[in-house]
Amino acid sequence: MRSSARPLAALLAALTLTAGLFAAGAPASARANDAAPTTKASDVSLAADTYDWKNVRIDGGGFVPGIVFNRSEKNLAYARTDIGGAYRWDQSGKRWTPLLDWVDWDHWGWSGVVSLASDSARPDNVYAAVGTYTNSWDPTNGAVLRSSDRGASWKASTLPFKLGGNMPGRGMGERLAVDPNKNSVLYLGAPSGKGLWRSTDSGVNWSKVTAFPNPGNYSQDPSDTSGYGNDNQGIVWVTFDERTGSAGSATRVIYVGVADKANTVYRSTDGGATWSRIAGQPTGYLAHKGVLDSSSGYLYLTLSDTGGPYDGGKGRIWRYATATGEWKDVSPVAEADTYYGFSGLSVDRQQPGTLMATAYSSWWPDTQIFRSTNSGATWTQAWDYSSYPNRTNRFTQDVSSVPWLTWGANPSPPETTPKLGWMTEALEIDPFDSNRMMYGTGATVYGTENLKNWDSGSQFKITPMVKGLEETAVNDLASPPSGAPLLSALGDVGGFRHTALDTVPGMMFTSPNLTSTTSLDFAEASPNTVVRVGDADAAPHIGFSTDNGANWFQGSEPSGVTSGGTVAAAADGSGFVWSPVGAGVQRTTGYGSSWSASTGIPAGATVESDRKNPKKFYGYRGGTFYVSTDGGATFTAKASSGLPAEGNVRFKAVPGTEGDVWLAGGSATGAYGLWHSTDSGATFTKLPGVEQADSVGFGKAAAGASYQTLFVTAKIGGVRGIFRSTNAGAGWTRINDDAHQWGWIGAAITGDPRVYGRVYVSTNGRGIMYGDSSGNGGTDPGTDPGNPPAGAACSVTYKVTNQWTDGFQADVTVTNTGTKALDGWQLGWTFPDGQRITQMWNAVSGQVGAKATADNVSWNGKVAVGASAGFGFTGTLSGSNGRPAAFTLGGAACTVG
Repeated sequence: MRSSARPLAALLAALTLTAGLFAAGAPASARANDAAPTTKASDVSLAADTYDWKNVRIDGGGFVPGIVFNRSEKNLAYARTDIGGAYRWDQSGKRWTPLLDWVDWDHWGWSGVVSLASDSARPDNVYAAVGTYTNSWDPTNGAVLRSSDRGASWKASTLPFKLGGNMPGRGMGERLAVDPNKNSVLYLGAPSGKGLWRSTDSGVNWSKVTAFPNPGNYSQDPSDTSGYGNDNQGIVWVTFDERTGSAGSATRVIYVGVADKANTVYRSTDGGATWSRIAGQPTGYLAHKGVLDSSSGYLYLTLSDTGGPYDGGKGRIWRYATATGEWKDVSPVAEADTYYGFSGLSVDRQQPGTLMATAYSSWWPDTQIFRSTNSGATWTQAWDYSSYPNRTNRFTQDVSSVPWLTWGANPSPPETTPKLGWMTEALEIDPFDSNRMMYGTGATVYGTENLKNWDSGSQFKITPMVKGLEETAVNDLASPPSGAPLLSALGDVGGFRHTALDTVPGMMFTSPNLTSTTSLDFAEASPNTVVRVGDADAAPHIGFSTDNGANWFQGSEPSGVTSGGTVAAAADGSGFVWSPVGAGVQRTTGYGSSWSASTGIPAGATVESDRKNPKKFYGYRGGTFYVSTDGGATFTAKASSGLPAEGNVRFKAVPGTEGDVWLAGGSATGAYGLWHSTDSGATFTKLPGVEQADSVGFGKAAAGASYQTLFVTAKIGGVRGIFRSTNAGAGWTRINDDAHQWGWIGAAITGDPRVYGRVYVSTNGRGIMYGDSSGNGGTDPGTDPGNPPAGAACSVTYKVTNQWTDGFQADVTVTNTGTKALDGWQLGWTFPDGQRITQMWNAVSGQVGAKATADNVSWNGKVAVGASAGFGFTGTLSGSNGRPAAFTLGGAACTVG
């Protein structure tokens, strides 16, 4: 995953080498020199509420560069992500449990995990080397986290240098290793020329191994001056020869991989006191992995001509006989036939001589996986050409649990959909079960539980093994008043229409397919009208929907557009204002058939719409607020005094009230906080007590309240967190806690207009979080039909027209038996037997749990008195398929025919 947290405006002071407590529920701060808060808690009305937090399910969505199995306890495994934390495998639920949700705002970089180590001598111990960037983008130094309860709680030792979980070379490793014979000894390979480091007290204190001779010299792009591409990738893996020690005594022989094409493997034979380059080793390549098969004494290397994870044009696999010193090229294909590097590497601990490797950078037509059962003498591969371009696969692949992994593609052979993957730098055979293998990709974790079929000549089955692991970077969120509860704009996977929060969406947004969606909006008074913009290799960078995001069509665009920027929809859907990168602010009526430049507003401004007046749009750039009253044709500069001129600034208009605008943002070196305007931005008032704020959103008003619920990610009363206000900011309630912080969460926040208290929060690598107040029980599905029109009445006929073993089809007719015509409708019902909607036509579906809704589409929203509207759907079932007992139209009960 390339998405990254936006740099914070002020860098924190470098952390010193010290140990600090990090436990779930405890304050996540290891610094002893934190400045006193500028505002005391007594300065604001601050309360606390207990919330239940869950992920909006997507399942995966980002790069998983490392998977680690414990060697002494069955079913104990961990996964690391480049920006989204670490996870532990839960065998009973066959899902991943997140372990670093406590990482706080100030230490957001610790969500990037560069390496993991599981202690085979004491399986309760697990270690994580954390830090996202080695340059100025990350304000804090790296750390080694240690846990004695499998990641339930942590302690941290900060390091005198940074680590790079999202840097080039992050798929190599593992850089962190525990001595299997003396588990108080750990080694860590550092980037940036910092060398090899060692701890002798179970990760509490660390010191540099001064005897290690080579800190590495390879960087992805030496000409890059940002500190990203030109950073020395350093020491990339550590492997112990467990046979050269005994319980309680340090292992004598240790191998270390170095990012140096001429000197990529070093060895110590005296427990790390002295080190030397191994003679005869391959040159011209970097060793991504070094894995020792203790049964045979062979050390295997997977090599690539680059550090990955995206690049790599040539590769080899070499074998080193530790007993004789013989090196041998055991690559599965000739060097001339590689157009990729090798990386993923694992040996089968139950079957001596069996090993597997991946061609991690084979993007087209697919990645490749290789397997040998004779120590690399011969190999077979996961797929072969039968007669080009046709393929013969040794596997079957079922992604029905995560259907979007097909990417909506329809490729020509030899490409297939879904693919085996790409960026496959992590592959591990379960050390206790030769049938189970997992591997990470740029989008998910795949695995199999019948791997040995490979050797018997029958096909093994690959499925996603990613449930619970959520790794999307979230750029924008929208919760319309009808239709799907949530629409998302995501990095790398585009975004989704979430009709049910606990169900994986069927497909990301398509037509157009955007690699990353940067902004989306819906028309407040016509929520079926939706627009999104984002990044793509070429035009189009914009798409429109007239059915609440279920289907899309591509829009034209002005010349010069290079990236999505921000976009806003008129309150009634009659037009749009777009601020793309490369073309200045633009406006259109209709659906983007033609664009004209807006005047009076600078390029790069953030744009939003008034949620009541369809002719009114807003913009912000460089400390000045802009307003248009003619549909975005012309803008006029309004307020600027006291508003933040630097840092990230986000603002939103309140639904249903013209001119009511909230603005959040700034930087620690200038204005920073939360501002409110009730006159369309002519004047703003800064809210007292809100020291910092980064995003703002609105949700359903509390019972008896006259103003919508306000949600912010902010620092209030000296505390960083997620806050809710039911009285327009006069008082605040913190609704997250120290165990639920998710690092950097400043991109987007929105409440749900149908469910009081529900809030959706963006993260940068942990997907979309949503919270419900524990007092509400979190049971409302977010598809509340709302208030019916006066005089509304209805009757419903529900008929199952077809049924099969695990599914069915139904037709529904809604008749207006009231005294007034309907101008838009939403039908709600509850399934009695756990049925789930899979596809709906002539209406827009929504479902959470057993509760389902159907919203009208553009052509059947108006229903005259005595007239009817119909729709149909298919669904899944398990056992019985009882009819819903009751239906509601806008909350009013219907008679059932």
